[in-house]
Amino acid sequence: MALTDRDKAILDFERSWWAEPGVKERAIRDRFELSATRYYQLVGELTASEEAMSYDPLLVRRLRRMRDTRRRLRYERRSVNERPGR
Repeated sequence: MALTDRDKAILDFERSWWAEPGVKERAIRDRFELSATRYYQLVGELTASEEAMSYDPLLVRRLRRMRDTRRRLRYERRSVNERPGR
């Protein structure tokens, strides 16, 4: 499935949101008329997309690394909390 204009706009925004003034969540609502939760769901779907990888491989690889790091940290915290005596 080809990327839509909105998909490309989300990837473009995700690449450079830090250069814009204000809070990211506010910019998401203003630009895309989405809640932050829905926006991040879409980013997650795009991160898994080969079309997104073709469109912006550096961004998608960075987002995948960040996702994997968060997952690993959650797993490690869960493992520590499940130890006997805690």
